[in-house]
Amino acid sequence: MIVDLPEKRYYGIGEVAKAFGVNTSLIRFWEKEFDALKPKKNAKGNRKFTPEDIKNLQFIYHLVKERGFTLEGAKTHLRENKKKTLANFEIIAKLERIKIELTKIKDQL
Repeated sequence: MIVDLPEKRYYGIGEVAKAFGVNTSLIRFWEKEFDALKPKKNAKGNRKFTPEDIKNLQFIYHLVKERGFTLEGAKTHLRENKKKTLANFEIIAKLERIKIELTKIKDQL
């Protein structure tokens, strides 16, 4: 999944949920379930997600929604194979972005 968010230091939960096409309650639920998600909170208690949090959310979304892992399976997978799988996931995401750009160029020709 390609998440289209502008380059910023922090993202609000509404922006993140809209980018992933899910409810904010799912983002909050995943925050409680997965230790990798630790968004900062301001004085009001609003969550502010960093680009690193967004990468972790993309990976969790990929495991749970696209590959069909259960929550427990995704947690185990993150604990055991995080570095190797995360590197593969990042490579796949880059390749998908390249594919989209090449498709745009092809359509313009």
